[in-house]
Amino acid sequence: MFAAPALAATALLPVNATLGVVLGALLLAAVAVAARARLADSGGRGYARAIAVAGVRAAAQLAAVSYAIGWVVRSVPLLLAFLALMFAVAVRTAGRRITLNRTWWWAALPIGAGVVPVVAVLLLAGLVPLKGIALIPITGILIGGALTATVLGGRRALDELTARHGEVEAGLALGMLEREARLEIARPAASDALLPGLDQTRTVGLVTLPGAFVGMLLGGASPVLAGAVQLFVLVALMAVQAVAVAVVLELVALGRLHRRLPVSLSAAEGE
Repeated sequence: MFAAPALAATALLPVNATLGVVLGALLLAAVAVAARARLADSGGRGYARAIAVAGVRAAAQLAAVSYAIGWVVRSVPLLLAFLALMFAVAVRTAGRRITLNRTWWWAALPIGAGVVPVVAVLLLAGLVPLKGIALIPITGILIGGALTATVLGGRRALDELTARHGEVEAGLALGMLEREARLEIARPAASDALLPGLDQTRTVGLVTLPGAFVGMLLGGASPVLAGAVQLFVLVALMAVQAVAVAVVLELVALGRLHRRLPVSLSAAEGE
């Protein structure tokens, strides 16, 4: 039985002053490029500042988690609380990316509908133990995938409905229900949210070697075991993302998720 020799993580990426300097330089380069190219969203808000804030936040959050994770893995209540925090942050992030009004909280439904059943099956089947060292990374990967799919699906669906509003009205004039008319227009655009996950799965091993695979090799696992775990992660992600996109599309079609501002706010902006 072939077993790959364990590689020291420090040999791959030593944590020292040089790493800090390189990370800072890369972040500054990303900010400079975004600013020079005037990369911005549809509202004109530039991404240069967002990139800088995201980089600093990532460093602070990973430092905090690195210290907290040792306590979390020792207690089931703390573990469940940490998972609930992960879910809440994902819902808030996804919801506010889709809309700025109070309907953002509906993002909990697609993320939960995709992640909860998969995690439950893994626990019931015994493939993942109720231990933080295993459950946190697996659940985090799945929540992250559901977050991305929800944001992309929701934003693309709402953008398409805004741009092709006249076609929705035409469908209504022909006797279609509003949900059906909105689905016909929004479905193809929202479905594109599945493309990143599909492309990652189709090219794994040929273009990229994802984190789960590399991490297990560094931990001393055999290439076969590392490949099996990575395949499981990719297939589970596709299932989670398909559910998330289907649910967020339905929420948009039903008008639960929308971009209409409250009447009071709309009036205030018009003054």
